[in-house]
Amino acid sequence: MIASKCKASLLALTIAGLLGGCSLEGDDGQDGATGAQGPQGEAGADGTDGQNALQGIRLSVIGRASLDAEGAAEIVQYDVDTNTIYVTNSDANTVEMVSTADLTAESMSNPITDFNLTTGTSITLADEIDGVALDGLTSIALSGDLLAVAVPADDKSDNGFILFYTGVSGSAPVFLKAVEVGNLPDMVTFTPDGSKVLVANEGEPSGDYTIDPEGSVAVITVTDGVPADTATLIDFTEFNSQKAGLMAMGMHFPNPEGRTINGVTITTSVAQDLEPEYITANNDTAFVTLQENNGVAVIDLTSLEVNVLGLGFKDWSALNIDAQEDGEVSFGKYAGLYGVYMPDTIAMYTWKEAPFLLTANEGDAREYFIGDDLTEAECTAAGGQDFDDGECLAFTEEVKVKDLTAAPGSLLEALQANGETDDLRVTNALGDMDGDGQYEAAYSYGARSFTIWDQNGLVVFDSGDDFERITASIYGAQFNNGDDENEGDSRSENKGPEPEALTVGTVGERSYAFIGLERMGGIFIYDITNPYDAFFVDYINNRDVTEGLAVGDAIGDLAPESLLFVSADDSVTGEPMLIVGNEVSGTVAVYGITQQ
Repeated sequence: MIASKCKASLLALTIAGLLGGCSLEGDDGQDGATGAQGPQGEAGADGTDGQNALQGIRLSVIGRASLDAEGAAEIVQYDVDTNTIYVTNSDANTVEMVSTADLTAESMSNPITDFNLTTGTSITLADEIDGVALDGLTSIALSGDLLAVAVPADDKSDNGFILFYTGVSGSAPVFLKAVEVGNLPDMVTFTPDGSKVLVANEGEPSGDYTIDPEGSVAVITVTDGVPADTATLIDFTEFNSQKAGLMAMGMHFPNPEGRTINGVTITTSVAQDLEPEYITANNDTAFVTLQENNGVAVIDLTSLEVNVLGLGFKDWSALNIDAQEDGEVSFGKYAGLYGVYMPDTIAMYTWKEAPFLLTANEGDAREYFIGDDLTEAECTAAGGQDFDDGECLAFTEEVKVKDLTAAPGSLLEALQANGETDDLRVTNALGDMDGDGQYEAAYSYGARSFTIWDQNGLVVFDSGDDFERITASIYGAQFNNGDDENEGDSRSENKGPEPEALTVGTVGERSYAFIGLERMGGIFIYDITNPYDAFFVDYINNRDVTEGLAVGDAIGDLAPESLLFVSADDSVTGEPMLIVGNEVSGTVAVYGITQQ
């Protein structure tokens, strides 16, 4: 069942134009208040020691579990009735269950580094449904007694499924049914009331780009705890004629349009190009990040009307960014350099009964490869864009600043003359304002920050350059590290710390944002009780940054992929908890949260 509806005006009480007041390749998104100081504190030289910093809450690791496989612990959920963490194990294609029943209030005063939690029962997933071979799971969601598991098809041309299990609150969940959704279901969630399951179907192209499914969002109705047998698919075909307008709002459409790869001339519609990544929702409205396109889709869950909105760009001329991997902290401020927000995780909360969105601005470049074991001659014959060390590149938009042809007299020309950003990764799909092959500015991936947006589309708060400045203050040249081994300053030219995971929680009477850095690791905490007076609270990271250590060396938790806040009322300890799935280390960490 297909539903595709376009609405010109925004929905009541939803994002009214999730833009930063920008136009394509020119104006940057309007920056909100930045910096890392308390609302009444006077910041010191590093901007991190306002009077309210490090006050309010404290986090301590009270539980850790290992799935004994790199890349295993990606998405976490929590069942309140059994005090059990459900976590994806992509290595074994299972959902593991980790009990927190032995954690107590006393655990809060005894932070740990070892693994004191163990996996118990696991759910082994089917490898085919109705004759369709399945790939590994991508996401899970819990609501009441129901577990939803997102599983793509093994063949890029086939749709994926949501596998439902019931009996979550019992000793062993049992398979209930499979519901076909769209292509490459990458994230699944329930509405707060449990009445709908929402699925972000990313629809990524095949390696050679000759198969490029449309992205979509699936809606599955749940009645009395039982999901419907079919899903309603919301597609984006109504926007195929609106590409120019979407680009003018600050969206990004990189693809190999018109190129011939493996004998196929590539044509890409807007509906194919849009790739839903992550969903947050109340009972009425869903907000879906379109990461690679730098946009958000707003969906009315009653009418299924859709609006697609561009996020604009962040201006790096007044903020610090390290764009050089020179083994040092090398901050600069660069006119002509912009960040493309490209958020991964999105979350929602309310202030004075008005909705506010939070985004973790990771960034993501598109890169696809043709086949396996091709020779350089075969790669060229297949239409490959480049050949290197046995890999035939089908398409990438990613280049370095020094590779762009600068328009005479442009800001980019001055930026290239400076030389400090020469090797920074940027997109070649933005910056050429008149299409003459000469670029006026450079656009890098992500914003190295998190952002709070209001319902009118304005940036209420952006963490600015906090993530890099604070980690550099703590770790020096060991900041901007990679996610699997310690090599300091190894990510400065490529998205920096990469904020990816994000969640919101209330402790006492105050609201907090928790943001996980995929590469550097660790969790940033901001008090967002008043979004117009948001401020940095703390940064915690249990990673050992000793040069040369790598995953497997008891280095700590690496690459937080998902964060889940558990309220005091739902926590086994009686105090709030933050559960973190760490993808690269394959570990789950449970942080106890206490008020200060």
